[in-house]
Amino acid sequence: MRWIGYLGECLILGVLALQLYFFLQIAAWQYLNPSSTSFMRAERWRLCGFNFWSCSIDRKWVGYDQMSRNIKRAVIASEDADFVNHPGYELDAMLDAWERNKKRGHIERGGSTITQQLAKNLFLSSEQHYVRKGQELAITWMLEFWLDKQRIFEIYLNSVEWGEGVFGIEAAAQHYFHTSASKLTVGQAARLAAALPAPKCFDKKEYCANVRVNFRVKASIIARRMGAATLPD
Repeated sequence: MRWIGYLGECLILGVLALQLYFFLQIAAWQYLNPSSTSFMRAERWRLCGFNFWSCSIDRKWVGYDQMSRNIKRAVIASEDADFVNHPGYELDAMLDAWERNKKRGHIERGGSTITQQLAKNLFLSSEQHYVRKGQELAITWMLEFWLDKQRIFEIYLNSVEWGEGVFGIEAAAQHYFHTSASKLTVGQAARLAAALPAPKCFDKKEYCANVRVNFRVKASIIARRMGAATLPD
């Protein structure tokens, strides 16, 4: 039975080492920009296969001050209205998601904040299970520990998916409206924020089979709410 205890110790040490890696990596992002995310790499592999190294995705990093206030307000209004105030998670939303998921017998909703979405995209897979959700919460705490809200939001807006192979707000602005992130209008920003629950469907109809989002209606709702959005300035 001694070998079982040894394996258990190795597993615990492996988990702790992984947490230390996440912790130090996020600390470095106070000064450095993430070159890619786990989700980007997975999508690049899906799109490119064995041409991974010669195939690229559409992404260009832009600083927080180079982004239109319209897109910042639109995303806050759409994804996480209390972003600047909560500690990275909202307990009520998580409990509500827990109850809904329990009734359905699987994880369908996560009650995720912007910080939680970023934690998932940076390091984790798209699989839905409670172990992964626990790791997401740990990374969320690390992000909030090391980074201020503006930096978290800057990384999020440069990393989130906005279409097939389209990542970050600069690439999205150019892909859909042939403009820069700094020049997005209220209407354009609202439309891009409306895309976030199902960006591939927003980009290409072939991905819309299981999507029940009316992007036009959602964009109009977001546009009305943008004025009340509080930004991490």
